[in-house]
Amino acid sequence: MSCALLFCAMALLVDWDAGSFTSLRALLWLTVSATVGAVLLPPRVSAGPGWLAVRTPWRRHVVRTDALTSVRQYDGVSSHLVLRDVHGHCLELDPRVLTANPLIWHALDTGACHSIERGTLRHGAELLDRLGHRIDDETVQAVLRASGFSH
Repeated sequence: MSCALLFCAMALLVDWDAGSFTSLRALLWLTVSATVGAVLLPPRVSAGPGWLAVRTPWRRHVVRTDALTSVRQYDGVSSHLVLRDVHGHCLELDPRVLTANPLIWHALDTGACHSIERGTLRHGAELLDRLGHRIDDETVQAVLRASGFSH
């Protein structure tokens, strides 16, 4: 957000210094800055018993983790997971969020186990298992580094 504010201030100052500052141009720079801020603002991820939510500047997506039907991972410029539940809800999530937030991972994993038990999760159980092992490995490495046993 500070990048967008700095961009707005610099654009307004340059426009004013050039002598082309008008209220219409100021509105234009404010709109462009707000758009840049919205694009750069990371999505907020939250979780609770049986649900996972991702809030973007435009919308809030929620899935029931205890009623998942599929989990898919798409690689490319930015890797992301796509989770779908039995109610037709869908959300996209960066897997690094799960690595950085073990409590969110735990909520997703617990809900996915309920989905497996109920038989609703038909695609992606093995993907979540691999992701869980990777998150566990990275967590162990971080603990070892923090304790001084590994470098």
